Amino acid sequence: MSSLEFSRRQFLQKMSLMTASLAMPSFLVPREVKANGTKTPDEWKMTGCQWGAVRAKVINGKLAEIKPFEFDKHPTEMIQGIKGILYGESRVRYPMVRLDWLKNREKSDRLQRGDNRFVRVSWDEALDLFYQELERIQQNYGPWALHTANVGWRSSGQFHSCGNHMIRAIAMHGHSVGTVGDYSTGAGQTILPYVLGSTEVYSQGTSWEIILKETENLIFWANDPIKNLQVGWNCETHEAYAYFEQLKEKVKNNAINVVCVDPVKSKTQNYLGCDHFYVNPQADMPFMLAIAHTLYTENLYDKAFLDVYTLGFEKFVPYLLGETEDKIAKTPEWAAPICGVSAEKIREFARMLAGKRTQLIFGWAIQRQQHGEQPYWMGAVLAAMLGQIGLAGGGVSYAHHYSSVGVSSSGASMPGSFPSNLDEGQTPKYNNKDYQGYSEVIPVARTTDALLHAGETIDYNGKKITYAPYKMAIFSGCNQWSRQSQLNKMKQAFQKLETVVSLNYSWTATCRFSDIVLPACTPFERNDIDAYGSYSNRGILAMHKLVEPMYEARSDFEIFKGLCERFGKAEEYCRGMNEMEWVERLYRDCRNANRGKFEMPPFEEFWKTGYVLFPEGKPWVRHADFREDPELHALGTPSGFIEIYSPKIASYGYTDCKGHPMWFEKAERSHGGPNSERYPFWMQSVHPDKRLHSQLCEAKNLRDTYSVKGREPFYMNPQDAAKLGIQDGDLVRVYNERGQVLVGAVLSDNFPTGVVRLQEGAWFSPLDEKVGSIDTYGCPNTLTLDIGASKLSQATCVSTCLINVEKWQGEAPEPNGFSGPKIMERA
Repeated sequence: MSSLEFSRRQFLQKMSLMTASLAMPSFLVPREVKANGTKTPDEWKMTGCQWGAVRAKVINGKLAEIKPFEFDKHPTEMIQGIKGILYGESRVRYPMVRLDWLKNREKSDRLQRGDNRFVRVSWDEALDLFYQELERIQQNYGPWALHTANVGWRSSGQFHSCGNHMIRAIAMHGHSVGTVGDYSTGAGQTILPYVLGSTEVYSQGTSWEIILKETENLIFWANDPIKNLQVGWNCETHEAYAYFEQLKEKVKNNAINVVCVDPVKSKTQNYLGCDHFYVNPQADMPFMLAIAHTLYTENLYDKAFLDVYTLGFEKFVPYLLGETEDKIAKTPEWAAPICGVSAEKIREFARMLAGKRTQLIFGWAIQRQQHGEQPYWMGAVLAAMLGQIGLAGGGVSYAHHYSSVGVSSSGASMPGSFPSNLDEGQTPKYNNKDYQGYSEVIPVARTTDALLHAGETIDYNGKKITYAPYKMAIFSGCNQWSRQSQLNKMKQAFQKLETVVSLNYSWTATCRFSDIVLPACTPFERNDIDAYGSYSNRGILAMHKLVEPMYEARSDFEIFKGLCERFGKAEEYCRGMNEMEWVERLYRDCRNANRGKFEMPPFEEFWKTGYVLFPEGKPWVRHADFREDPELHALGTPSGFIEIYSPKIASYGYTDCKGHPMWFEKAERSHGGPNSERYPFWMQSVHPDKRLHSQLCEAKNLRDTYSVKGREPFYMNPQDAAKLGIQDGDLVRVYNERGQVLVGAVLSDNFPTGVVRLQEGAWFSPLDEKVGSIDTYGCPNTLTLDIGASKLSQATCVSTCLINVEKWQGEAPEPNGFSGPKIMERA
């Protein structure tokens, strides 16, 4: 039997053991909030989260009702998941320690990590164990052996930033190994500074008012803003949706040409009723190169713009024309069989782009593939060839699907946050900076490789990185088992770790694979302040504590203050202030920064009202200043110009990312590409429609609105399903050599043959801790490929993923990822 096959006998044995161990002991029954039986008046409180601002009705200390903030005219149903987070079965209730680790510490049986057997301990014991491990690591090894691994989406609130608290507190004890980059935009944020002078992926874009007025061709390229704009980095205002209502009307009246270039019919395309332009998965580069070939050979490109504003076009043209070593002209005829678009349609598309004012808007999924730098680079080249960068309604954007980018900024200063760094003059208890030749930071997507290939040196963005064989990892508010690819590989990697510590409010897979788990407050059990509108800066929001912390949950601030007390740094850590003093300080500093621009009320008035709103901002055009004067407003590239050819990248000598954008074949690609005979389906793992990555997956009331027989929905074409004997609602096994998941089929004509979707963020729910065991709920990263996008970015390439599908036969295991730990008695 292969490691990925599922044994019914093993399943029945496992389920009988789980049933016995999951009986809830009396100490796990939730305590009543008002133990004395007295009632409190009903209250409506103000708070917010990444999926919107809300007013919450609290009755006798319990959350009873949620309604959107009246300013939010386009709220998302995600806000209804708040109750599911607070009161769901997945809450981390008490400090817990893995059974075998508690008995044997760093000499524990690491093959048992992930078996979900934990012992309840007191807060004092848990923090003592945490501190003792920090001491052991610094004394026995040094800073290279500790990995501070919080990177990624934040927990709402400027003060209660879980990452900032963890990084500052651990830095007070000693140095550690950090990470660089992120999983969302790793390839894009690395390549674009070489090309356009900034990361672009997190930059404000041309205002929607201007796009609606000036743009004639609006191209959403692998971009689904209607789905993705439901959430934001800070509390989301959803103001961008008003512009999409206007855009929908313009499409209806043929006042603007909108095209969605995508393998699937997106939520945006369906909402707007605009044209859908199909391109084979991972084959955008041949399509784009053929467009560029057409623009060049038909003399449709802007020579004057290229001469004034760009560098290196003349070095790119020989590759385009097949005059370099590959001897392949990038004609539409060459591209057609790869990208699935006929040569004539490619030419028509190129002529359409050149004929009118064109705005290219790229999504992030397109750069989460092997060689993901290339389509982003090529997108900038196409925009430069069209000559419209810096013009109203033209150019290129990589962020209009994110956090209401494109909604004009008020210009207001926004509140700061709890500091992540040490203050001037502060020093850690252990100031040892000897990393023994290992690197202080590693690319975030390569954290698994660092464990499996400790000491190996890799290329990264013009530098050499040597993997530190770290022994301990800390995750604060971070579900690493949702972010990282190829999770069976990560199971093997985690067996290398001596100690793993997690702080969270929900019992994620990261908690399951940890040794010490500390219960943190949700954003709704503490007071805080947040920016309202990540880019629009539309206001400041009071995040009132809705309910008292449940069970034994503590805020990150209190947890890390308690840790710092153990080595005499608590006062330094918190600067002598408590929660509300910090919140008021952040507000007061923001009020002072806005004097002369906006009048803000005193803190007491603000806190009572719950918000401050600023006026709408003025429309703005990205790169307009550069176009107006490229010397005075030079880009941040080495030359100051748009670099179609990058001498600096060329100097690195990388074989998989050279001096100009190129087409590289993938390790696996559907529709006739490598490995497609064995695994004929390309799997999308895009941002989900009703979650923020893995946040809210634990909210059963929300999960029940989209799950299929308790599983993550698996979208596929009806024709593909019919050939496999699969009907809508059937359970199916999705698999490749990397893993297997059990999911529920949803048949939809939005997906072409050979293309399927399993949304990222689904909670990893393996049947057991063994490598290869089936995922009972449906996390796509059980199946995705864990290799670096290239030597330049070393970013994730989850979109390079082929799979196979079969109808599930027989009895199915119940999803086991949401019920919390198996509580064991201390030996």
